[in-house]
Amino acid sequence: MLFGKYVNRYYLKYGWMFLIGILALAAVDYIQLLIPEYLGEVVGILQKGGDLNRIYTLGIYTLIVASGMFIGRIIWRVTLFNASFRIEADMRHRMFLKAEALPRQYYHDTKVGSVMSWFTNDLETISDYFGWGTVMLIDSSFMAILTIIKMLFCDWVMSVICFIPVILIVIWGAITEKYMAAKWDERQRAYDELYDFAQENFTGIRVIKAFVKETKEIHAFAKVARKNADVNISFARLSVICDVFIEIIIALMFACCLIFGGWFVYLWSHNTAFIIFGYTEEIDADKLITFIGYMDILIWPMIALGQLVPSFSRARASLKRVSAFLSSPITVHSPKDAVKLDKVEGNISYRNFSFTYPSIDYANLKNINLDIKAGESIGIVGKIGSGKTTLVNVLLMMYNVEPETLFIDGQDIMTLDIDSLRDHIAYVPQDNFLFSDSIEHNINFGLSNGTEETARMGAIFAGVDDDVRGFNKGYQTISGERGVTLSGGQKQRISIARAYVKNAPILILDDSVSAVDTKTEETILRNITNERKGKTTLVVASRISTVSHLDKIIVLNDGEVEAFDTPRNLLKSSPTYQKMVKLQELEKEVEGGNS
Repeated sequence: MLFGKYVNRYYLKYGWMFLIGILALAAVDYIQLLIPEYLGEVVGILQKGGDLNRIYTLGIYTLIVASGMFIGRIIWRVTLFNASFRIEADMRHRMFLKAEALPRQYYHDTKVGSVMSWFTNDLETISDYFGWGTVMLIDSSFMAILTIIKMLFCDWVMSVICFIPVILIVIWGAITEKYMAAKWDERQRAYDELYDFAQENFTGIRVIKAFVKETKEIHAFAKVARKNADVNISFARLSVICDVFIEIIIALMFACCLIFGGWFVYLWSHNTAFIIFGYTEEIDADKLITFIGYMDILIWPMIALGQLVPSFSRARASLKRVSAFLSSPITVHSPKDAVKLDKVEGNISYRNFSFTYPSIDYANLKNINLDIKAGESIGIVGKIGSGKTTLVNVLLMMYNVEPETLFIDGQDIMTLDIDSLRDHIAYVPQDNFLFSDSIEHNINFGLSNGTEETARMGAIFAGVDDDVRGFNKGYQTISGERGVTLSGGQKQRISIARAYVKNAPILILDDSVSAVDTKTEETILRNITNERKGKTTLVVASRISTVSHLDKIIVLNDGEVEAFDTPRNLLKSSPTYQKMVKLQELEKEVEGGNS
């Protein structure tokens, strides 16, 4: 059986299904052993010219046994395979919840292909072992033991002779088990690389086509695919060798049975005694037929034993990979006795705040001290890499921060319930992700009772209503995967609409109007000023024009606050802001000259 921290519970949860299935399987194995006895008796009757009525009776008994085997097999297939599929579904559900709870940093360090492999190949391997693995385990143990006992009672001399090759199976299984597990793990890693490469190319297909690199990527994919094929062939070769070895052992057993059994029958028919260790071996034709019937039944347990070893090795390797994923620490989580936010005014305070990403050895933000009052509209500007996005991302608790350094309405963010915190913040990221769904559902994503009217209100706010109504299906237009059917500006504005309809007390726009024209940008900023009075709005921007009409502007320089003041005062106090204003004016002059 397969045991581990994350699968042991299923033996209790689905124990009744396993119990019924195993009992049915054991019953089938037991009654199956009656058939060789009936065949041997029929041969004996025909040999002696006995009662034909007894043969008819034995025929009826055989039909009854066959019917019992048929019903029993239905029962164990339904129960054992049903349990295995339920275990797979349950584990996939747990893994999905784990995937949702893991912090963003985990996915920076782990490739998509690995995660998908765990959810598909590895889970299917574990499920297969709980189903067919259980069948093979019972048949290779219970059925084999029963058959061997029957064979020993039938003729122990023949049994000992035929069982000598079985020792080789046990030795072979012990040798190959660890090697098979290592090969399977290597195979899964190769599949991870293949999936990673394919997923990355499909995601970046536009770039590949734009640079006419299809042939180059096909050759690169061929190399990865060849590596994956070589590893799979190596694993398949080892599996075939195991199967062939088992088949050879079975052939040797049958050869021993036929050679020695035929010889003993020949001696018995000529009234010649064969004596071994003082025991006189006597075996006639009907007894040999019965023994061969037992040997025939023993074939499947031997094959099952041979298949059980690689199946267990694969399942154990896959369970190890899945367990490592489920054991990954959830570093970002709500603390014990977390404070749930019922109502948020929108006050934000940074107190000697510094932040370093987990995989980086230098601080991205250093000694930030800011007080943002509820209802203020705040712009955030600075050079690329100055920490603008990081400054707003920490409000969403994507990463842990130092206690007593960041506050929402006077509450330390590290003491808050994460769900309630994020529920009061509407966020528009730089990467405007849309689901492959209707535009209406994309805009109403943050609402539990959204309608087309609420979606239209958000679209009007974001200046995208005219675009949407121009589509053939309007708000029921499907955006495509990641919004592939929409332009960059349309995706940005739909993302803004999605955040607006949430009506959160804190709105974060992370460089969210960079892909729209100046007129649309002015419309959105004017709507923010008019419709979000009394609510806090943070706007990260790379253009000064985007934030020049907001209440205040934070100027960041190399992770530090250079200035925090009104746009008018910043023209006097902030060199970085002054430089950005001059560069923007120069750009306007150049554009005017060109036109």
